[in-house]
Amino acid sequence: MDELQKYIRDVADFPKKGIIFKDISPLLANANAFGRAVEAMAAPYKEQNIDKVVGIESRGFIFGVAISTLLHCGFIPVRKPGKLPFKTLKKEYALEYGTDAVEMHVDAIKPGERVLVVDDVLATGGTMQAACELLGQAKADIVGLCFFMELAFLNGRERLLAAPMTTVLTYN
Repeated sequence: MDELQKYIRDVADFPKKGIIFKDISPLLANANAFGRAVEAMAAPYKEQNIDKVVGIESRGFIFGVAISTLLHCGFIPVRKPGKLPFKTLKKEYALEYGTDAVEMHVDAIKPGERVLVVDDVLATGGTMQAACELLGQAKADIVGLCFFMELAFLNGRERLLAAPMTTVLTYN
């Protein structure tokens, strides 16, 4: 899948000075490349009897919906606070300076449902860890964590050892 790297644009100093942002917009704009990325992400889970794909706001929605279609299952959004219209479960987590949170509808997942959690990139792992804890509140069975890209030099994988994990592209 290394040929997909040519569709990832490096943007220097975004969102702040010193950061090199991995922009997936060129990948999304190319139907063939995006299709190959989604197929690669879904492939390890085709025989896993997934009940729901859980996508993390916001780029996790893009990949998650496409993967849920391939796996013939439902899609559940995990969002930032105040974005969902019904009663929610909430999980706060620490940032470098302050806190953030993720939410999911209370009735989105039944206890024991098999879920695949999807996001575009694994960086420090904080948001995915919070989403997994949220799914734990819902008593979901997390079958796997799936990312398009992993920024391995940030060691996010170390926070997520409880579930099997797949990535398409890895940046060391």
